[in-house]
Amino acid sequence: MDILSYQSDFIAYLESQKFSREPKNLYEPIDYILQLGGKRIRPMLTLIAADIFSGNYKEALPAALAVEVFHNFTLVHDDIMDDAPLRRGNETVHEKWDINTAILSGDAMLILAYQYFENYEPTVFQKLAQLFSKTALEVCDGQQLDVDFETRNDVTIEEYIKMITLKTSVLVAAALKMGAIVAKADEEQAQHLYNYGLNLGIAFQLQDDYLDTFGDPESFGKQVGGDIIENKKTYLYLKALEVSNPNDKESLLNLYNEQEKNNTEKITTVSTIFRNNNIPEETFKLIEYYTNKAFESLEHLNISEQQKEGLRVFGENLMSRKV
Repeated sequence: MDILSYQSDFIAYLESQKFSREPKNLYEPIDYILQLGGKRIRPMLTLIAADIFSGNYKEALPAALAVEVFHNFTLVHDDIMDDAPLRRGNETVHEKWDINTAILSGDAMLILAYQYFENYEPTVFQKLAQLFSKTALEVCDGQQLDVDFETRNDVTIEEYIKMITLKTSVLVAAALKMGAIVAKADEEQAQHLYNYGLNLGIAFQLQDDYLDTFGDPESFGKQVGGDIIENKKTYLYLKALEVSNPNDKESLLNLYNEQEKNNTEKITTVSTIFRNNNIPEETFKLIEYYTNKAFESLEHLNISEQQKEGLRVFGENLMSRKV
């Protein structure tokens, strides 16, 4: 499992694509968001899965790019909905251009993602398209739940986990299964890999929630405290409501039910309440729980111990990230 080779081959494949066609105002934003980098976790997972089952990860490059283009499409539209100023430390597409351009370029990206499946024979194409359509709809379901939660005061931790499963982790899981489909792995094996990705994706999002409040602004690449400003009902917030004393609970409810004029003060107050109630430690516990659950799925895979260890190390590295 050679992550550096996967990365360099994926970047080379991405750069060989011609996103700078006419009309410029449609394709330049697409090229811009795709060139901003990011962690490229999802396409890496597609290549890893193909390599594990067939030893030929290069055949999975079109599927990997489909996943990356789709993921970036969701970010472009998410950033509009959140009115986010930064993505990966740079201006978001709607800030750099305008909202209409970002909507249309995002739409085009969704269609482009599907086009990459045309590189595969009909049976593989059909399986990829079916999984992709199911996943894309689930991501929309998750995004809608996320929006709904902003105006609700009765969100449960269970509902929150369901929301992040749909919004984030199904795409991580699908990225892996798509690599297995390209490599023609049997359905049962592909599903075990999907389950590994599903639980890893939940842990990944919980880590993201933690970093949004307690991450280093220099390395995080997004506005730290963005979830607090947006009144997002993250695990940190929901757990704090569950365990805090009446005063802290009242403060949190008040802060999350009004648009604060002074966001810096709001972030400081909320993160102090989180710290005082050991919320970072509680979050790490849950991250560990889902990471271990992901690793349990590896036991069902008919692959070498070395390959299982590679997937374990990948998961551990993901959970110790700072960005």
